[in-house]
Amino acid sequence: MHDLAFFRANLDAIGERISTRGMTLDRTQFRELDSKRRAAVTEAETLRARRNAESQQISKLKKQGLDTTGQQANVRGIGDHIAALEEQVKALEDEFRTLMAGIPNLPHESVPVGHSSEDNAEVRRRGTPPAFSFEPKAHWDLGPELGILDFERAAKVTGARFAVYWGLGARLERALINFMLDVHTREHGYTEVLPPFLINSASLFGTGQLPKFAADVFKCENFDFWLAPTAEVPVTNLYRDETLDADKLPINLCAYTPCFRSEAGSYGKDVRGIIRQHQFQKVELVKFTRAGQSYDELEKLTADAEDILNRLGLPFRTVILCTGDLGFSSAKTYDVEVWLPGQNAFREISSCSNFEAFQARRAGIRAKSGQGKAEYAHTLNGSGLAVGRTWVAIVENYQQSDGSVIIPEALRTYVDAERITPRGEMR
Repeated sequence: MHDLAFFRANLDAIGERISTRGMTLDRTQFRELDSKRRAAVTEAETLRARRNAESQQISKLKKQGLDTTGQQANVRGIGDHIAALEEQVKALEDEFRTLMAGIPNLPHESVPVGHSSEDNAEVRRRGTPPAFSFEPKAHWDLGPELGILDFERAAKVTGARFAVYWGLGARLERALINFMLDVHTREHGYTEVLPPFLINSASLFGTGQLPKFAADVFKCENFDFWLAPTAEVPVTNLYRDETLDADKLPINLCAYTPCFRSEAGSYGKDVRGIIRQHQFQKVELVKFTRAGQSYDELEKLTADAEDILNRLGLPFRTVILCTGDLGFSSAKTYDVEVWLPGQNAFREISSCSNFEAFQARRAGIRAKSGQGKAEYAHTLNGSGLAVGRTWVAIVENYQQSDGSVIIPEALRTYVDAERITPRGEMR
């Protein structure tokens, strides 16, 4: 959500900046709605002043014993007109609020201008993709062969875009969750929180998923409950409609949740494997900061996500998203992309974003220091990491010629194994 006064004063410049996202801001509609609303408010205020003045005059005339029937009828007419204007203002404000809620965040000045992911700029690269003496397999083949991943039974139980993990496959998933949480809480300074996995509409509005992206989220019938698409939503909304102590910022939180997404509009994309599922696990990092510290904290948050990949020995690169590839609520985003040998490509495993005050304004999250004026906080988040995609990266990067998969050293105490070997047994 945007600051209305700033938006009104800089409408043309804002329109130009939003155009770099590949979107068009209807400035004419904005001006017309804004003008109508302000005119109705002004007229209502003028009529209230007139009604007050005439009411005072009526009171004086009554004290003089004079007939005020005509004046009272006139005041009632003014009151009816005010009531009609108030209804008009409410309707215009609802329409105006809907318009403003659908306008994305403004890209930060450091974000490169571009049209799509092809225009994203690589910032750094770590690690070297493994050199295999054999043709590496994709996880959708290797997992079932190892007996640790099952798509057919998942489809029977639920449907497409779900998976069942067996044995060491399930243990590896759980190990990754615990490993990520331990590193972030013990070494990176985050406080762990376990939020609800069901969220209400106000929470989704606060972080920017509603109203624009309702089709991407699963709704519970007969309840104002939605399945959380990411822990960003419940964790950010923990402080909705609150004023934080600015002197105690940043607040750094991390959370594990299952995530649920309809993947609307992704038909035909990543239909094989577990890259794009309706249900997946993720460890999320969320920060609440003062305005002046949010971009330093974005660099730290991104480094925290990268550190997990470094510890696991997985090759990755970090790119800055161009204006045309930014998410709706983000002012600046780094994507961390892990190397997947089975697909011969880098794939996104964490998006680290600074939303500035965009989410905080929608969710009513302010920060205040001492006797100073309360201002909107800045919010940030990023995956630390997407667990399923990390699972894929391990299986594909650490596969061996005999069909086994070596467990990265950092995970061995969590998995209680050094290698996943083919089991070949029927279930």
